[in-house]
Amino acid sequence: MPRELAITSPDGKSRTVRLEGNNLSLGRSSGNELWFPDDVGLSRQHMAVEREGDAWTVRDLGSKNGTYLNGVRVTEKTRLRPGDRIVASRIVIVFDPAGADANKTVFFEGAGGPSAASLTVSTTLEHLLRGETKEKSPFAPQWGSAVTALIRAGRELAERRPLPELFRVILDLGIEAVGARRGVLMTLDDKGQLAVQAARGEGFRISTAVRDRVLNAKASLLVRDAQQDEALRQRLSIVEQSVGTLMAAPLQTDNQVIGLIYVDSPQFAREFTSDDLNLLTVMANVAAIRIDRERLAEVEQAERLMASELEQAAEIQRQFLPASAPVVPGLDLAGYNASCRSVGGDYYDFLQYPDGRVGVVIADVAGKGMPAALLMTSLQAKVQALADAPAAPGSVVGRLNRSLATTCPRNRFVTLFYCHLDASTGEVAYCNGGHNPPLLIRANGEISKLEGGGPVLGILPMVQYQDQRTSIEPGDMLVLYSDGVTEASNPAGQDFEDCLPALACRLRERPAAEIVQGIHEAVKEWIAGQPPADDITVVVAKRTA
Repeated sequence: MPRELAITSPDGKSRTVRLEGNNLSLGRSSGNELWFPDDVGLSRQHMAVEREGDAWTVRDLGSKNGTYLNGVRVTEKTRLRPGDRIVASRIVIVFDPAGADANKTVFFEGAGGPSAASLTVSTTLEHLLRGETKEKSPFAPQWGSAVTALIRAGRELAERRPLPELFRVILDLGIEAVGARRGVLMTLDDKGQLAVQAARGEGFRISTAVRDRVLNAKASLLVRDAQQDEALRQRLSIVEQSVGTLMAAPLQTDNQVIGLIYVDSPQFAREFTSDDLNLLTVMANVAAIRIDRERLAEVEQAERLMASELEQAAEIQRQFLPASAPVVPGLDLAGYNASCRSVGGDYYDFLQYPDGRVGVVIADVAGKGMPAALLMTSLQAKVQALADAPAAPGSVVGRLNRSLATTCPRNRFVTLFYCHLDASTGEVAYCNGGHNPPLLIRANGEISKLEGGGPVLGILPMVQYQDQRTSIEPGDMLVLYSDGVTEASNPAGQDFEDCLPALACRLRERPAAEIVQGIHEAVKEWIAGQPPADDITVVVAKRTA
């Protein structure tokens, strides 16, 4: 019988997917069968459900935030059973929920409650919190105290707290649970160094022997009498601080240690016991999981904030691009831009001059994302300023280059093509600053490229840029594009570059807007549903009379 997945998305909507093939992947990328682009907690390829004979397994695909099966992080391929619950970020999946009914729990009518002679023991949460127990044994007080500490820890750590406050609460819980005098909580930073996050007491000089045994062996350590311990008594830090008894436990989530908690008491105080060590170890593990989840929550919140800010930035950036092409007698103009991320580094514009000429510019800032977008915004402002006083294209590009060279980071540069079109004469004056050479497509289907001018902008400030000239007749057109068009790859790894000239030639008799749209749709079909690897920009200028 076919298996099914019951999927609940972040908006609360549910749907059922039948497992009919051999593989079903989930992630933020559109290349997955289950695609959730708005869930920033997902990786592009997050997890997969795969067939193995008659069984199905779940496998994490190296995701950043992990995949959880019944609350346990998936570290290797794991077989699924009916009713298993899979969580990936905010996506909840139940495997074969119908098959789980056979194992569901039922209640039956009993003859009554336990008899007086029953061996059943009962208690209440209130009793445990007061350290009371109905079990009479020599170990009852210690057990009640430990349970009380764990229940209190569970309650305290269930609340959402900022990390600095959470660190303090965890340390206080640990110290009070084992009756220590002082303690310190430290976590590992990105460089593997311990950083103090909370401390009660001062002057901590923790032995590196203690630190290394806890972090490297992932083991909790109890030293009942530090002054007599052969491995520690030679350490000056132990002697100088008159430490009598100490414990340290790793803050461990699954197999990863994220820090440690250390407590001690002076000489002649009560010695810590193995029960104390066990209690501190359990509390440290619970605390580590809580810290890890709070860190993840903060990362997710930061990512949501970043996504919101990027969307606002994208909206602002869209305002810098033409809302529509200008209406110019004798010319048919159109342009299109799509960023591969929220914001991008491609830019195009139309500039109208008093003498009837039209300036057309297309540029591509090296790189992607916010750095490229900021440089693109600066470039747009410079182009607008220079275009107010029309000059030869080579002169304008040269001035842009000198300006960009003073502000452009070393690992960035700009490719740019700039031209003047005169609809009345058909004259085209242009300068190509290292950009993809636009296509000049004649009415009869002849194709040539507009090259020449100079290198990319922003690297060599003293380069001289040269004017180039050509002309277009009625029915001729220019096709300007960024490398996001020509370098778009299909699943076989082939670029679109060889397809563009023939495609533009076939579309040459259509209006400019339809030509732009046709190129865009062809690129989208070429990449077969995969997200574009680079920004895509196309501009068409066609002479009509």
